Order: sequence, then C-alpha cells, then structure tokens
Amino acid sequence: MDLSVTLILLILTVGISWYAWQDSNNLMHSWIFQPYAVQRDNSWHRFITSGFLHADFMHLFFNMFTLYFFGQAVEMTFMAIFGPVTGILLYLLLYLGGIIISDIPTFFKHRNDPGYRALGASGGVASVVFASILFYPTNDICLYAVLCIPGFILGVLYLMYSYYQGKRMGDNINHDAHFYGAVYGFVLSLALVPQAGPLFIKQISSWSIF
Repeated sequence: MDLSVTLILLILTVGISWYAWQDSNNLMHSWIFQPYAVQRDNSWHRFITSGFLHADFMHLFFNMFTLYFFGQAVEMTFMAIFGPVTGILLYLLLYLGGIIISDIPTFFKHRNDPGYRALGASGGVASVVFASILFYPTNDICLYAVLCIPGFILGVLYLMYSYYQGKRMGDNINHDAHFYGAVYGFVLSLALVPQAGPLFIKQISSWSIF
C-alpha cells in the first residue's frame, strides 16, 4: 500500500515526539519553539522542528487524529488539481508553512520572554482543516463524534474563540498559532485555487439547516 504524504507526516511526528519524550529532554530542549532562544542564538530551525514535538500523548493524538481525517482529502484535492508532484509540494507548503507562519506572531509577542515555550503541529493542522473548509464548506465536522456542525459555521466559531483566547492568554495553549494557522491555510488555498472562492460561496448560499 502506498503511503500518502499525510501518513508520512503523521508517522514522522509520532516517532519524533515519542523519541523526544524518551531522550531526557535533550531533543525537546533544542527543538522546542522558544522565541527568546531564537532571537538570542539564531536557532531559526525551531520554527519548523517544534511542529514535530508534542507535550503529551493526548496533545499528539488530537493533532494527528485531526490531520489524518482532514489531510487525506486536502492532499487528494491538491493532487487532482495540480498533479501528483506539484500537488504534493503545495500540500507540504500548506502544512509546513502553517507551522512556520502561525508562530511568527508568537515570536514577536514573546521574543523577550525567556520562560516562554511552545510546541505542536497545531498551526499546520489548522491550515489543513481550513483548506478543507474552503473546498468542502458544508461538510459536517463532528466534535467528539457527538456534535456535528457544517465546516463553515464551525470555522467561524473556531476563529472567534481562538482570537479571543489569544488576547486573553488565560491558559497554556498557543491560541495565536491556531488562529493564524487557520487564516494562512484558508488564504493560501484560495490564492492557489481561486475558483474555490465562488464555489465556496455557492455551496454556503445553497446550504439549508433542514
């Protein structure tokens, strides 16, 4: 069976996260996103390497579970539109670019804070999810397999929540990465596939709750 790029990214992330947990924090220390360290010693690799690290099993499971179910569809969509090679490269730009771009606001906000650290693939995962929402806005997204909401509605709620929580800074979750990763994924996908814009509007306008 051929491995999709989504599955390869998933396997790499699980393997690296697991290794970092067993490595007496050496890899975690050198790869985690620490804006102060980036500014101090030019360790710019942290923008990307931190996306392959996770705090614990539940953090890893949630991100990889979401990536698996949304990434496959988005990957196939890009390949269908652009062909196998270009489609895969653009999909990687979406995912890896989401990890990097989503951390830029965090870098400027915390570059003088020695104690701040962040990790996880959330920015890239949010980019993939919002690319999926652009292409398939009326498809239901189910929360905990119980509450199912059309993607475009959940997307708006997600952005509002992430923006509010990012301003509030009331927990240890990097909500800014969620917000900017989502915006990046939607905007990049729209720029790459401009015809998706009118189709997005058409699908939403024809959607009915009943």
